[in-house]
Amino acid sequence: MMLRVEGLDVFYGDAQALDGVALDVPEGSIVAIIGANGAGKTSLIRTIGGMIRPRRGRILYRGEDIAGWPSHRVCDLGIGQVAEGRQIFPTLSVAENLEMGALLARARALRNRNRERVLALFPILAERARQAAGTLSGGEQQMLAIARCLMGAPDLVMFDEPSLGLAPAIVQDVLATIAELNRDGLTCVLVEQNVAVSLRLAARAYVLENGRVTLSGTGGELLADDRVRKAYLGL
Repeated sequence: MMLRVEGLDVFYGDAQALDGVALDVPEGSIVAIIGANGAGKTSLIRTIGGMIRPRRGRILYRGEDIAGWPSHRVCDLGIGQVAEGRQIFPTLSVAENLEMGALLARARALRNRNRERVLALFPILAERARQAAGTLSGGEQQMLAIARCLMGAPDLVMFDEPSLGLAPAIVQDVLATIAELNRDGLTCVLVEQNVAVSLRLAARAYVLENGRVTLSGTGGELLADDRVRKAYLGL
C-alpha cells in the first residue's frame, strides 16, 4: 500500500476535526474523498501533508510512519499537494512559479525534464511564461498550480477542490488532466466538490462526515449508493 492512514485524530484546540480516520491509497490509483463543507477533508489533506500535527494515529507512506513530519520532508518523500484556492505566487511570473516547484532536493536534477513535461501538458503556460501569475484566468492559475506541483517530481499528489470557482468547461479539462496524469502512473488523492465525476474517476472512495469515515467502497459502489445519491447528488 502506497499510503495508509490509521486511527487519525486531529484537534484545533478543543475542537476535534478528525476522529479515528482510516483509509488506504493503493499505488497507481485515484482515491476520492467526498463530504460536505466542514467534514474534515482539508484537515485530512493538510495533516497528511505535514501542515497539521495529529494528536493520535499513523500515516504510513510506503510503510514508514510520517505522522508529524514537517511539510518539507513530506514533499521531499514524493507527496505533492495542489491546495484549495490554488495558492500560486501572484506577483511572480509563471516561469518563476514553476521554478519554485523544483526547489525540492528530489526535483533539482529533473528540473529541465519536468519543465518540458508540464509545458507539454499545459501549452498555455509556455505562452504566459513571463506573465505575472496573478493576472492569469482562474483556469490558467489552476493549471499553474498543478504544473508547479509536478515540478517537484511527486509520486503521489493530493488535489484539494481543484475545480473550485472554475467554469464548467474548464472543470472538465482539469479533471481530464488528473485522469491523464493517473494513466501515466501518478497516484492521486482527489477531494472534489463535483462528486459524480470524482466517483467515476476513482478506484476507491471514502465519505467523511463530521471528521469520521462513514462510508467507503469503489467509486462505482458509492455512486450507486442511495445515501450518497441523496446527500451529494440530489437524486
